[in-house]
Amino acid sequence: MLKATQILVRSIALAACAASIASLSACGQKGPLFLPTDPAAQGRATLPEALGISSPKTPVTAAPVVKPSPLTDSENSAETDAKP
Repeated sequence: MLKATQILVRSIALAACAASIASLSACGQKGPLFLPTDPAAQGRATLPEALGISSPKTPVTAAPVVKPSPLTDSENSAETDAKP
């Protein structure tokens, strides 16, 4: 009768062999990978769009430029007093 450690070691070895055989077999696709450029491919969804995680296509606008406010009289007099 097999002990628990023997069963565990054999199951791990079998799983490792199965994983290596599966990774070596790949998917059967041959040839280089490429991005399709034909006109029929232009309307297809991209992966983020297919997964529903794409952001809405809104134009990106720059943040408004905020001009600094002019110095008040009290701040202006404090600066002139500090200058030698």
